[in-house]
Amino acid sequence: MAQLAINGGSRMVPEGSVKAWPPIDDIDRKMVMASLEGNKHAFGPNCKAFGEEFAEYTGNKYAIFANSGTAALHMGIVAAGVGIGDQVIVSAYSWSSSATCILHHNAVPVFVDINYDTMNIDEDKIEAAITPRTKAIMAVNLHGLCCDYDKLRKIADKHNLVIIEDSCQAHGAQYKGVNAGRLGDCAAFSFNQNKCLCSGEGGMFVTDNEEMFNSAARLWSFGENATPMQSRDYHSYALGWMYRGSDMVAAFGRAQLSKMQYYFDSIQENAAALTAKLKDIKGLIIPTQPEGYLHNWYNYTNRIDAKALGWQGHPAMLRDAIMAALQAEGVSVGIWQSFILPDMTVFKAKNAYGGGCPWSCPLSNADGEKIDYGKENFPMAQLHCDTHFGMTMPLRAPNRTDLAELVGDAFQKVFSNINELDPEKYRK
Repeated sequence: MAQLAINGGSRMVPEGSVKAWPPIDDIDRKMVMASLEGNKHAFGPNCKAFGEEFAEYTGNKYAIFANSGTAALHMGIVAAGVGIGDQVIVSAYSWSSSATCILHHNAVPVFVDINYDTMNIDEDKIEAAITPRTKAIMAVNLHGLCCDYDKLRKIADKHNLVIIEDSCQAHGAQYKGVNAGRLGDCAAFSFNQNKCLCSGEGGMFVTDNEEMFNSAARLWSFGENATPMQSRDYHSYALGWMYRGSDMVAAFGRAQLSKMQYYFDSIQENAAALTAKLKDIKGLIIPTQPEGYLHNWYNYTNRIDAKALGWQGHPAMLRDAIMAALQAEGVSVGIWQSFILPDMTVFKAKNAYGGGCPWSCPLSNADGEKIDYGKENFPMAQLHCDTHFGMTMPLRAPNRTDLAELVGDAFQKVFSNINELDPEKYRK
């Protein structure tokens, strides 16, 4: 192929080819302006309607619109009955909120390594991490691929654990025909701008369990027993936060939800077109979609097989060089998460609230000081960190398969000319 753009050649994907996400049309303008011109700008009628419509979309009985996915995850921790000193099992590789939400309620995260193929928690390693203090499993459906919920449910039932589903990236994904949001005992979604369903910022807590719904709602609104849709006495009955969303944000979310099927169909078609271009490239490990799973391709995450490419140095060096070459070709790839969670200071220092809390607080009896966060315990998560790069664009609407194929051509160009790259030049 032609000379690499990083070495002076022409870029494969012309500037301006990638259209912005999310597409904005008259549906969005109408609903947001109606909210703006109304008189309920805090928690208003769109917030209630968005919850009802999203519950119908996922197939849940209950939904609560929150101001972020992180808030919805914290609501899940409380709904699961997790308290001071309890332990929650979570993947060693995820966004920090998957584990900091555990700290929010003075509980202790216990990390488990990932399955390198799926990028999700290795379900076969969970039981070894269970202790008498374990209360729940935080099941992260990373990048839009669900965990193996048959295995998770078997473990949870055996050990009397609650499954909290982190579906912040999994809108529309399925496991064996069951929608994300209905696979755990409760679930959290995010509507941050880069998500497959966007309201700018925002989140949703969903469940079929009325008791869990009530616990989550209490945390969500000041510890009160009545929600803003009910007759409030403004009395705090428990520790609570202010996690409510606002009406204009919810109006935007409702407008976007009305177009979700089009968005989902587009990303499926675009992902299929890109996969067809990438599947035979030597040294590139493309994301998997096991039989019975429906991926939403939130983040199309590839890994580098350094040995297959003859590279003997640190894999991150070669990954960085390839990523720089792809970026020069006009492909918006990037490193999604540079650190495994156990290696982040907030966990490694075991001192989130001061005084060693929650790991070694005298009142918690958590035995948290015995938990080993050494990154050598999570080799697959670390290998993923060192070899991955991903992209949310160009698979999103309104981009179409012609752009996905052009991106695939850029990958083929870079890997066909990989001997032109000098990884030492991109060493950080």
